[in-house]
Amino acid sequence: MITESDKRWGAVGHVLMAVLAFLAVAPFVLLVIGSFTEEGAAIRNGYSYFPESWSVDAYRYILEQWTTIGRSYLVTIFVTATGTVVSVVISSMLAYVLSCKELPGRSVILFALTFTMLFNGGLTATYIVYTQVFHIKNTIFGLLLPGLLMNAYSVMMFRNYFETTIPGALLEAAKIDGAKHTAIFFKIVVPLSLPMVATVGLTVALMYWNDWQNGLYYLSANSKLQSIQTLLNNMNENVKYLQQNNVGSAFTAADMPSTTIRMAIAVVGIMPILLLYPFFQKWFVAGMMSGAVKE
Repeated sequence: MITESDKRWGAVGHVLMAVLAFLAVAPFVLLVIGSFTEEGAAIRNGYSYFPESWSVDAYRYILEQWTTIGRSYLVTIFVTATGTVVSVVISSMLAYVLSCKELPGRSVILFALTFTMLFNGGLTATYIVYTQVFHIKNTIFGLLLPGLLMNAYSVMMFRNYFETTIPGALLEAAKIDGAKHTAIFFKIVVPLSLPMVATVGLTVALMYWNDWQNGLYYLSANSKLQSIQTLLNNMNENVKYLQQNNVGSAFTAADMPSTTIRMAIAVVGIMPILLLYPFFQKWFVAGMMSGAVKE
């Protein structure tokens, strides 16, 4: 029976969640409004929810510079899609192997995996290995491989899910029936792990989409492989990056919307994630909650 106290606490909880939801949405609303603010008004008054005047110059400039910005956008889409698929595949396969208790040397591999979550060789050593041994500098692999393609956190999430959620008796029955590990993984484990696949996939996709450090470390400033986040970071460091590519544009260096263009490109950069997230939210929540409640 619901008491008056329960109703009051429920009302307080709803108000609190509404406030938190507003605080989460408000920055995105300001980002969009700022991208439609007139350049002079943004410089004089800063970004505001109620700008002095409106303008689409930033988006018109993006269209004018689509050769540069659009290429970066396509690079980001390709890297995110490829990196996410490959990362989920290899992370889940390694996690399945580590979930098999009969694996020889399992504890040693788990220790090495956990150790790399806490310690690494450092930026200098990593940079030397990737550029002088694997030669990924100024290649698409510079955006795919370092630090993102497979990480220990994703492997541990998959492994814990396999061990705590998938019934061991089901796997044993499949082995008794003669199923090999490959068939067990693809026909039993993966279909039963779709919530965790979506959770890890969304996490990795966000990491790839928002990554700018790999582009900073492994790509030259004039590389055509720069992602949209790397391009935006370069603009924040030096607005002249786009001014130097202002060939055939209706804008000049003097009237280029250097302030609002950053907001507009940020909107262009995050919009696909905002549009796709609602479709993955159910799986994401299910994956994060799996194992938290047991019968």
